[in-house]
Amino acid sequence: MSKILGSWSGMRKYLEQEMLAESLHGRIRYGCTTYTGMDDCHIFEICVDGKQIKRFSWETVNSYFVEMGYKENKEQGFLNGYWDGFWELLERYSVNERTEYTDAEFCDALEQYRNQDIQESIKSDDPLVRMFAILDRRVGKRTLIRIRDEAAEFPLWLQQIYRLRTDAEK
Repeated sequence: MSKILGSWSGMRKYLEQEMLAESLHGRIRYGCTTYTGMDDCHIFEICVDGKQIKRFSWETVNSYFVEMGYKENKEQGFLNGYWDGFWELLERYSVNERTEYTDAEFCDALEQYRNQDIQESIKSDDPLVRMFAILDRRVGKRTLIRIRDEAAEFPLWLQQIYRLRTDAEK
């Protein structure tokens, strides 16, 4: 993460204070947890009004694959098969075809969002990039209205964020 994003505290300040729409200040919180021995993996989360609404980690994606019936539910633990088939499924189902995402996908989307024009981000096929754009202070009411029909096709979690933003803008 550090190569792409810098320090987490700096990135959190960027997302929550510098780029967040004024109408959402104090309501959105980003979190990042790293556990010892996780091979530089992170768990990112987004909270609205103190309640977690989305989590980004290998575990959430692997659980999604199990829930969708893409793989067998085996006991947790790397040695006994819990992660069997994970990488193949991750490659097979892109971010556009699922509703759970890894920490690396969160970082990749954040990097893309930061390095392209906001109009490209709001139209992105990547739902994570779109999430950052919807929450961005540079996206105004007219743009939010313009993408209303598209928003109906967003994954449910992203529709929730879209509604949060539009409701905050009144």
